[in-house]
Amino acid sequence: MNDAPDEELLDIAAELYGLPLTDFTPERDARAKALKGTPLAGPVKALKKPSTAAWVVNLLVRYETEQVEQVISVGALLREAQTGMDAAQLRELTKQRRQLTAAVTTRARGLAREHGLRVTEAVATQVEATLTAAMIDEAAAQAVRSGLLVAALSATGVDGVDAASAVALPDALGFEVPEVVPPSPEPLRAVPDLPDTTAIDEAREALEEAESALSGAEAERDKAASAFKEIEARSLQVKSEIEDLRRRLADLEATALEVEDELSEAEEARDSAETAVSEAAAARDSAAAEVERLGG
Repeated sequence: MNDAPDEELLDIAAELYGLPLTDFTPERDARAKALKGTPLAGPVKALKKPSTAAWVVNLLVRYETEQVEQVISVGALLREAQTGMDAAQLRELTKQRRQLTAAVTTRARGLAREHGLRVTEAVATQVEATLTAAMIDEAAAQAVRSGLLVAALSATGVDGVDAASAVALPDALGFEVPEVVPPSPEPLRAVPDLPDTTAIDEAREALEEAESALSGAEAERDKAASAFKEIEARSLQVKSEIEDLRRRLADLEATALEVEDELSEAEEARDSAETAVSEAAAARDSAAAEVERLGG
């Protein structure tokens, strides 16, 4: 490819990776066919279908750009802050990172449901790992923000992330897919025959009461949604800690079996040694009795 990514190719990719997952392949092939004979036909045909987790993250970038930007910006701040931290501070930092990525992953699952796709736990784990990678690694953050992911990302914080291989166009790192803004509802048209003034006043009063009730209901809904997100984030964190403990328990059980084997071997060696001692003592006593019998 050229040093500067082809803007038209990026625009086409941005459209394709914003489609429903099932529409990607037929639409990509149709676009490539329409571009036959042009330099874009081959690159468009070569665009890979995203994995389910990558598609969910791409969806999140388009429809919840603000939350993605928060993850990326907080990640940059945390990378700077962790320098010189002690073990306790690093654990707290990791906890805060998990809470944020868990909350955004929850929103991503809801967004996917709104677009007709149920996200499994396995896919959700990959989505959260990708968001975590975006917080840990700058290149991963660029890959996520491009909205052109084809594969999930993961990062340890030790080795770098091969972000270029996880996007549809490696040169697109740094590209920012536009946010999708829902269309505004069409304005209401005035009806030809207007009711009388009294009816209008009564309707307006009813409207004010309804709007007040709606505002109260929305506030309660937002409060409940916020509490749900916090509890769900805590639930995911607890599940992660449980998995850590299960792995630790499995390691300890394996070690216990090894120790039991060693104990059995040591017990056999001890019994053999005691038998040898008994036999030697008996031989000694027999020899001593023989000496005494002979008057020695």
